Amino acid sequence: MATIVIGGQASGIGKTSVICALIAAMPERRWTAIKITQCSHEGGGKRCDCNLGGAKFAIAEERAANVQADSSRYLAAGAVRSLWVRTLRGHLAEAMPRIRQEIARAPNCILESNSVIEFLQPDLYALIVARDIADFKPPAKRYLKRADAVLMTALDPGHQALQAGWVDELREDLERIPQFTITDDEFAPTGWVDFVRRKTSR
Repeated sequence: MATIVIGGQASGIGKTSVICALIAAMPERRWTAIKITQCSHEGGGKRCDCNLGGAKFAIAEERAANVQADSSRYLAAGAVRSLWVRTLRGHLAEAMPRIRQEIARAPNCILESNSVIEFLQPDLYALIVARDIADFKPPAKRYLKRADAVLMTALDPGHQALQAGWVDELREDLERIPQFTITDDEFAPTGWVDFVRRKTSR
């Protein structure tokens, strides 16, 4: 059994697309895919986006492969199971016993998250990075040193890379990690898939 974690420098960077492409490229692995979402707020009179009903976390199994939810896209790509874990921010630790149970019962597991790296030692952790996005989430920056691979999004022709603060700050760490280029047309390039097979073969 192998466990893979796919994280991203920022939201909307293509984590789900990378996971779906990898699931489709390696159907023999019979993936269980897990999306982890941490709610943006709790208490203070504000309504929680995740509708947890007072609980610290909730885990739901997706059963429909024909809707636009990320957990549904996993099934459409070929995952045998798909789970959506929602937690209040700062309470992921409380969900980890259940998450570990789900990982243990899976032939192979792939998780969409950065923060879960605080609690897991996966067989492979890959981080998606885009040189034209200024935001670099603190968890992604914190766990960069543990990344086994960086998936660098290709710049559109004529598009200049940002000179964001993180570029120089993280250059040394990024350069020591194997890198693979992904595009909107190819989220699972051959070199990346081969790398995953080598790192997770038993």
